Order: sequence, then structure tokens, then C-alpha cells
Amino acid sequence: MVSDDLLIRVVSGEFAPGDTLPGEQDLVARHDVSRMTVREAIKTLEAMGVARIERGRGTYVNPLNRWTSMEAILRATSNGENDATAAIQLIELRRMLETGAAELAATRITPEEIDGIRGHLASMVVAHAADDVAGFVQADLAFHDVILHASDNVFLGVLFDPLSRVLASRRTQTSRVSAIQAHAIEQHGHIVRALESGNAEQARQAMDGHMLQTLNDLKSYVLTKP
Repeated sequence: MVSDDLLIRVVSGEFAPGDTLPGEQDLVARHDVSRMTVREAIKTLEAMGVARIERGRGTYVNPLNRWTSMEAILRATSNGENDATAAIQLIELRRMLETGAAELAATRITPEEIDGIRGHLASMVVAHAADDVAGFVQADLAFHDVILHASDNVFLGVLFDPLSRVLASRRTQTSRVSAIQAHAIEQHGHIVRALESGNAEQARQAMDGHMLQTLNDLKSYVLTKP
């Protein structure tokens, strides 16, 4: 698919923001397709905000902040593992959504779901002691997934589903640091107790504290590395 190939080349850095994408003739030859197919591919990238067409001049790559496709943005941020801006913005997004989810979940969570998050926290503790990064990340993601479902808001689940891949990648990156794991365990304990209390404001504050700790840890332990 021509549009997918071009997106891969943009995401990989072959074409940077402001660069001109190959012309119709080059793309026809590369993919052995018709000019109409190439034009449709360029229109697809334009609709995603990845590229802009300047009549009579060519097609140019837009900066990431002008992209409008969630899938394209996730592919770009997944590829740029050490992109500090993307890492910080992802936590900012999580903070906005997950604090609200915790607030809703406090009054809607079931006893079975409480048991579920307790179990995932226990798994995090075990994985931390065993230096099992993959196990820690799996339990961490499952912990938050229970809260999202407990919020009983279908839109939160829809918003978070496409983020799952990049969240797993980022969690693996940060969870390699033992101190970050220890901080996460402590913060998750606060969240469990707040949800057990059924107090929506306490749950929101507990999740917000976790997000702030995560952001501080990212800056202190990951983004400061040469």
C-alpha cells in the first residue's frame, strides 16, 4: 500500500518535517501502480495531517503536532523510543484520562474488581523482588486496565485501546529501573486504599499523585541519561 509505505518512511526519519515527498512518477515506478493510486495515497496522508499538498510545488511532510491520525501518531512515538517530548506528553494524556477514570471507579468498582487490583499489585511486588521486568509491566498494565473498566465509561476504553501498544513499550522502558518500580508499587498501594474507601476525590488524588511520580521518575531516571 503506497500510503502505508510512505508513512513508514516518514516515521523512520527518511523524510523529516518540511521535506518533500517523492513525486508521482517516482512513486508509480517504485510501487508499480497507477497515478490514480498514488494520488489517493497522497490524499490519505493529507487527511491524516502527515503531509500537506502545495499546488505546483509538491507534497511536504508536516511536523508531528499537525498530525490528526491517532494510528500515525502512535506509530511515530513507538518508533521514537527516546523521544522525550512524546514520553512526557503521553504521561500528560494519561494524567488527564486516568485521574478521571479513578474518580469514577471509586463509586462503581465491584468487590471482585477490588480483589483484581489487589492481586495485580501483589504480582507487581513479586515481579519487583524477582527482577522480572516483563512480569512487572504485565501486572502494572492489568492493574490500570481494571480501573478503566471499573469506571464503567465506554469512551475511556475506546480512547485507551489504541494506546495499549505504546503504553506497554514505554512501561518496559521505565520499569527497567528498580527505583521506579518501587515508587510505582507505593503509589499503586495508595490507589488501592482510595478505591477501597469509595471516596471519589481521594481516588482522583491518589491517581494524580501516581502520574506526577511517574513524570518525575521519567525525568530523573530516564530522560537525563546521555
